[in-house]
Amino acid sequence: MTMTDEDCLAETLAFNEQFEAAAASRPPRGQAPDATVLALLRRSRLGGDTPPVRLPQGQDRVVAGGVKVRAFVPDHADGVYLHIHGGGWAFGSADGQDERLWRLAVQARLAVVSVEYRLAPEHPFPAGPDDCEAAARWLVDHAAAEFGTQRLLIGGESAGAHLSVLTLLRLRDRHGITGAFRAAHLLFGPYDLSMTPSQRSFGSKRLLSNTDSVRGSYELFTPGMGAEQRRDPEVSPLFADLAGLPPARIVVGTEDPLLDDSLFLAQRWQAAGAPVQLGVVAGAMHGFTLFPLTITERELQRERDFLATA
Repeated sequence: MTMTDEDCLAETLAFNEQFEAAAASRPPRGQAPDATVLALLRRSRLGGDTPPVRLPQGQDRVVAGGVKVRAFVPDHADGVYLHIHGGGWAFGSADGQDERLWRLAVQARLAVVSVEYRLAPEHPFPAGPDDCEAAARWLVDHAAAEFGTQRLLIGGESAGAHLSVLTLLRLRDRHGITGAFRAAHLLFGPYDLSMTPSQRSFGSKRLLSNTDSVRGSYELFTPGMGAEQRRDPEVSPLFADLAGLPPARIVVGTEDPLLDDSLFLAQRWQAAGAPVQLGVVAGAMHGFTLFPLTITERELQRERDFLATA
């Protein structure tokens, strides 16, 4: 495991400290949020308290099976990036990071299609994965006609990274589709919903995510399941056969309860025969790309470079 961005460690850790101090005045995210808290989280930008900015460049569409997507299409697209947002399967939205997705579209010359999948607890597993699978199948069938290219990429952050891997596995196992997506970009995802050692041992540190908050999000997404049921490969892709998946870039910070998930997945992905770039960002907490940090600018640049050239 090689770490990146150690030259920014002081800035990164100082930000974590400020975040923890500010979190002391917020309600803990351990228990599953009640309806009021959930509504508030859904109105706010992920990781912040203000609503997200909606750009006129985003086009809301409905595709196969009634699934909603939000598309950002530059003047010229060399590929299509199927983006799946994070938010613990319970909040976040396709229009939650318009500025970032539009910048990615323009700079990497990609049509970016973000999935508005159904959210828990109203729509628990398998609703979200079903919607992502439907959007991916629609792209496989229609990308050439819609966007003038069949070069498909997939990826997302946190819960979106988890859903990206499930989508690739479903395409392979349910539809015999491999190779349609050329690469996967997976930012700080949870891949074992029965909890890896780093998830269990992280404790109550009040960063964006901790042991209690990840456990709470699993209870919202997979209500009524025990640890053994959550180890089903259809729920936790770390336990799946990963043969036939595309090259991947897997990224996580050292201060993330999901650290092991990325380390273990990278090892298994590579063992199954596909190349993997593993990025471990020194001092970074879960969701660090939501915040104005040097490591965020660097990471978004690395993401753009990977998706532009994959």
